[in-house]
Amino acid sequence: MRPFANEPTLELRRAPVREALLAARRELEPRLPLRVPVLVGEERGADSGLESTDPGAPSRVVAAGGVASAADVDAAVRAAAEAFPRWSGRSAAQRAEVLVRAAAWLRERRLEAAALEVRECAKPWPEADADVCEAIDFLEYHARQAVELERGPQLLQVPGERNMMRYAPRGVVAAISPWNFPIAIPAGMVSAALAAGNSVVLKPAEQSPGCALLLVTALRAGGVPPGAISLLPGYGEAGAALVRHPGVHVIAFTGSSTVGLELVRAAAETPADQPHVKRVVSEMGGKNCVIVDSDADLDDAVPGIVQSAFVYAGQKCSAAARVLAHEAVADALIERLAGAVRVLQVGRAESFATEVPPVIEREAQERIEGYARTAREEGEVIAEVGEVPEGGWFVPPRLVASLPPGSRVLREEIFGPLLAVERCASIDAALDAMTESPFALTGGLFSRNPATVAKVARRAPVGNLYVNRHITGAMVGRQPFGGNRRSGTGSKAGGPDYLLQFVEPRVVTENTMRHGLVVE
Repeated sequence: MRPFANEPTLELRRAPVREALLAARRELEPRLPLRVPVLVGEERGADSGLESTDPGAPSRVVAAGGVASAADVDAAVRAAAEAFPRWSGRSAAQRAEVLVRAAAWLRERRLEAAALEVRECAKPWPEADADVCEAIDFLEYHARQAVELERGPQLLQVPGERNMMRYAPRGVVAAISPWNFPIAIPAGMVSAALAAGNSVVLKPAEQSPGCALLLVTALRAGGVPPGAISLLPGYGEAGAALVRHPGVHVIAFTGSSTVGLELVRAAAETPADQPHVKRVVSEMGGKNCVIVDSDADLDDAVPGIVQSAFVYAGQKCSAAARVLAHEAVADALIERLAGAVRVLQVGRAESFATEVPPVIEREAQERIEGYARTAREEGEVIAEVGEVPEGGWFVPPRLVASLPPGSRVLREEIFGPLLAVERCASIDAALDAMTESPFALTGGLFSRNPATVAKVARRAPVGNLYVNRHITGAMVGRQPFGGNRRSGTGSKAGGPDYLLQFVEPRVVTENTMRHGLVVE
């Protein structure tokens, strides 16, 4: 295989590219709603009971899926266990070839996949295209990592002794994925597990079953045996049953901290009929801070912060939620941020002019508006977009300030287009505010002082710190992604040691001082 390289995103400034995307959307429309069955091995189960709708036009049904039951969960885990010996028995190179073929299948249909994300999850075109590219990256990257992993590390050897270490797949992996990166994140978790030789049961978010089906279709088209990848559309009950199933060895989860912590507690239970301890790989929430120093270039800081906070309506675990501004530049920064927020384009995801699409569902809209009311009562709304479209789950982007230190707006993950600015007397004070948070996913710094950059890099507890740029958009192989504290457990997605979480090390030590050989 050629060396890994990130899949290039489309140049949306080019009219032919935009027209090709719109054509893909037009071709998709007559096929909606997609039917998403429960897929367990070769069996196709129920394909009704669950609906995903367009957040910009909630009356439009995008996909109709089945609701996986406890019996479906059990059947999927059993099918995965049955498929495991043959799939894990393939060489890493053979498994890699399958993932590369799946990447090629997805690459050929990348416009269709992006159009589906625009409809099902209201991802604006640039975000949808980048998500599909990231999914392709994960498939290609993990294929190569599996081949490296199979070689195993070199151990110390001494005369009369041979020491070997290899990595063996753990077994059945339960992948529980979110809706905000509906193809890329499940592709990352599932492809890592498969590349390492495990079989997988995928439980996607109920808001994005259509995107999950597309990924599973790509994997099966590439050659993953049906039993090694099952799909369980449905609600939280199916995910909970999957987490508690004694046949599951690894749980890969991306979602909120509340659900993630419940999952960790459930996975810690080890019933008598479960001969192993489950491993949990989780990427959870964030309350991400951007520090702006007194010497920061505001021409860089303002667009970087606005992009980090409001692209995809702030519905990224990595999105900026708090700006910790040095008091020397706070007034100028707030004024310029307010101007940038007021002119943000709020609209439906299919419009190329849209910067802030609707949020995913009514519950999210109501939750974010609740935080906005709290911000207005406790502090000040500095700027907001005056009018938003009707008929969808739209939320005006807002910039707030003057909040008390204990405000829930400053402490809790909002997952929406609301950005809070706080004044700080020094960089140390800003770092103190950052380190008080239980979250530690991403962070940002705008400063021109190398000593300040070094200090923040040393003290910031976050998993990913971005300096003088936006804090979202980690690239596979370039910025391995994952948080610390209550923002996640395990190693970083898209990094060189991510696959290690899906295997167990085994060491063989042989005495080579033989007293003859057996002759057969």
